[in-house]
Amino acid sequence: MLLTLASGALFFPGLFALSTWALRRSRPGWTDNDCLTVGTRLVSSVQAVLATWAGLIIIGSCSDVVTDRHWLAREYVWFLIPYMIYDCYAMYLCEWCRTRDQKLRRATIFRNFLIENRLMVTHHAVILFVLVPVSQKLRGELGDFFVGCIFTAELSTPFVSLGRVLIQLKQQHTLLYKVNGILTLTTFLFCRILLFPYMYWSYGQYKGISILRVPFNIPMHCNVANAILISPQLYWFSLLCKKAARLFDTAKAKKNG
Repeated sequence: MLLTLASGALFFPGLFALSTWALRRSRPGWTDNDCLTVGTRLVSSVQAVLATWAGLIIIGSCSDVVTDRHWLAREYVWFLIPYMIYDCYAMYLCEWCRTRDQKLRRATIFRNFLIENRLMVTHHAVILFVLVPVSQKLRGELGDFFVGCIFTAELSTPFVSLGRVLIQLKQQHTLLYKVNGILTLTTFLFCRILLFPYMYWSYGQYKGISILRVPFNIPMHCNVANAILISPQLYWFSLLCKKAARLFDTAKAKKNG
């Protein structure tokens, strides 16, 4: 556990420092905020690929969705904890860099950061203080398969990150941005929304019951945890759909005009 925590604490900030340094050297025309934003998104994408890879390995190794075990189901959570802490700091650093020319007090910058990133900060806090204890202690020796499923939700993150980077670099007009938008919506729908019905269906297959009966045949805290997890995903997905609709309407208006 301690070795895994230390590895994460070194890996994610180290990758961030290396990537931002390399971007400053190779992209002299970019601002510090551009380099920090791209570096942050690069680290997020790397974490997402690692989490998805770990999740697929866990899912593939658990033929029994309740009792089968895989060491990655616990170890990757320890590796993830430093990432959550680092990511909050990296987001704050981007906010500080973006507003430093305004000569704002640090307290004001921090307050603005919390307001603008309240959902993401809350998401990270819930993972750290609620879901980590549940996954590492309270669930006992059961449910590694479902932990692996949750890990695969990160598959959409590289596409979300690429979209943010393209916006930062003012590349919304490009074909890459439009194609990435389609991939973002698709992976988000399947890996962050439909993932939850899939987990309920998998448990129903295991128990030989209908998916509609599953919520009444599992502990209430499992339903509550899933509700907490899916709620922000539904909100974010609605924002992605609205953005996609605006992009489509803009392109249609230009074509007609």
